[in-house]
Amino acid sequence: MSCVANFATLIVNDPDFTRFATKPSDAILPQITTIPLTFGIVSVIGIIVSSSSSVVYNETIWSPIDLLGKLLDGNPSGATRFGVFFISACFVLAQIGVNIAANSASAGSDMTALLPKYISIRRGGFICALIGLCMCPWTLLSSSNNFTTYLSAYSVFLSSITGVLFCDFYIIRRGKLNVAQLYSVDKNGDYWYWNGISWKAYTSYIAGILINIVGFAGAVGTPVSTAASQMYNLAYFLGVFVSAGIYYILWRIFPSKGMELQGWHEKDEYVFEEIKKEGEIDTKEPNLSVVV
Repeated sequence: MSCVANFATLIVNDPDFTRFATKPSDAILPQITTIPLTFGIVSVIGIIVSSSSSVVYNETIWSPIDLLGKLLDGNPSGATRFGVFFISACFVLAQIGVNIAANSASAGSDMTALLPKYISIRRGGFICALIGLCMCPWTLLSSSNNFTTYLSAYSVFLSSITGVLFCDFYIIRRGKLNVAQLYSVDKNGDYWYWNGISWKAYTSYIAGILINIVGFAGAVGTPVSTAASQMYNLAYFLGVFVSAGIYYILWRIFPSKGMELQGWHEKDEYVFEEIKKEGEIDTKEPNLSVVV
């Protein structure tokens, strides 16, 4: 489950990047080919290195940072020191790249949408970095058990978001979004809901968390039943399916605006007409680069 949890944040913030694609294949093909390949290679290298450390140092060293420290014990040669420096520099570069793509850009986009007058994507990224430092994340790396427990724990909260987003776009709306209304504060708009809040989405989100909350308590040390622990092993999938199921039921009982069209709808079928009605574009322009 910790392996799935590793992608939990990327699944949720993927639209921050894919929205710039001009066609679906631009987003699908690179991810479906590179992600399994690169993660597979990195995982194999990690297994080989950890297994080798058991032979060389008579202990299994799971952290690459600790292993680099072991290489410097004693009287290492100049080549060894240079190798450790080069590998450490690669780790620093990788951490910067991963955090910009997986954390800073996502947090910046969300904070910009929350307070666009005061927060830009760059400022949101700096705020995210500051909050990350205040959380003392190095304590999560004190042991491999703490790290995997943390990965599984936060996936509990992110899985419910994924379920709601997936159900809303793919099952209920079938790909139809009124782009102009997404940026409207009109109280009669399609996405105003109740006082600007979708209570159905929040209800579904909480339901997806509650199904796993007992197992989560067990993961942090509280005695729980065997059934709860076994359910927690599938926490991410339970959160997705429960939140999506509750959301679908609530939307069918309490339908809202923006659900009039039936069947699947690609962007070219409606986006141009919808925004043209709002008077937001030059109607003589034949090409509208909007990806939903």
